[in-house]
Amino acid sequence: MAGTSSIAELLRRNLRQSGIYIAFVAVIVLFAVLTGGDLLSPGNVTDVIGQYSYILILAIGMVMIIVAGHIDLSVGSVVAVTGAVAAVVTVQMGMPWWVGVVAALATGLVVGVWQGFWVAYVGIPAFIVTLAGMLIFRGLTWLVLDNVSISPMPDAFQEIGGGYLNGLLGGAGFDAFTLFVGVFGVLGFAYFEWRARRAKLEYNQPVETLPLFILKIVLVGAVVMAIAQRLAYARGMPIVLLILAALVLIYGFVTKRSVFGRHIYAMGGNLSAAQLSGVNTKRVSFLLFVNMGVLASIAGIVYASKFNSAQPNAGNMFELDAIAAAFVGGAAVTGGVGTVVGALVGGLFMAVMSNGMDLLDVGQPMQSVVKGIVLLLAVAFDIYNKRRAQATR
Repeated sequence: MAGTSSIAELLRRNLRQSGIYIAFVAVIVLFAVLTGGDLLSPGNVTDVIGQYSYILILAIGMVMIIVAGHIDLSVGSVVAVTGAVAAVVTVQMGMPWWVGVVAALATGLVVGVWQGFWVAYVGIPAFIVTLAGMLIFRGLTWLVLDNVSISPMPDAFQEIGGGYLNGLLGGAGFDAFTLFVGVFGVLGFAYFEWRARRAKLEYNQPVETLPLFILKIVLVGAVVMAIAQRLAYARGMPIVLLILAALVLIYGFVTKRSVFGRHIYAMGGNLSAAQLSGVNTKRVSFLLFVNMGVLASIAGIVYASKFNSAQPNAGNMFELDAIAAAFVGGAAVTGGVGTVVGALVGGLFMAVMSNGMDLLDVGQPMQSVVKGIVLLLAVAFDIYNKRRAQATR
């Protein structure tokens, strides 16, 4: 990797990898100033995490689907139907809360198998299969709920999306456990990013320049610790944040360190080449949709828990939010490019932007306009990078 003393050149060569992190910090600073600091108040930070956690869970699965060259338009409806199943099992049937969780996960698994079969083994494009799924599972939600909301959920079930861990390690006026988790997360992120960078250098693959690599670690670390500090002085560590962290670690490993993950990127980069090299593309596609169904069920459980009910219109437009998070986080329209961490940051970017506009009393129509423009610019930026890369070859 050749170095350069030109800051403009550094940014030009590395903006695709580090741009989302810089933009994320910039949008936080912007809305923190515009809201007079309300954006970063402990209570508001806690609310943002709780309100957008299910979108972030969906974004993890969605970015894998997009990297492989597919799309999933049904996840919002799957969120609704799995939450409905959990409510019927726990509230109407009187079963323990964990039985409702298992039932919801099983429903998501069946949904994933159903859609994966049509995409992988019948060969129907994912756009059509999941568009049909969006209609099917929304209709099933209305049938399961008899078109009425079911509430309240059991107390233990409510803890999944609305509970907090506080006081495990003590603290005078704050929760030390939350700060510990924040520090652990930053150190873990820095270590794995450093390992990934070193591995790429060993194989002469392009990497971020060292100054931007350090800047990315510092910016992410500052944001994470700022969030941890706000949570520590509010209600402590949200349980749903621990669930989300576990998913990020698991899927970060799967996408970057496993054979299955390499096959996903190979498919998205060049499907024909992947098939010729021996990748079982049908099996990979099938498992991707099974995985998406399970993740959508986890999001459905979190949503029903957070709002203490199962609603016929739950999950409305969630698929678009998840897709936007993946693209804003750096996923390529044509597949082959994207990361779990990038999708998470993209989702948080959209969450902060929505929350900031809410605090500024910006109406929903204008918020939709702004989100649409941001998504369009993200995709345009991806296309610009591709053309620039082709021009320099």
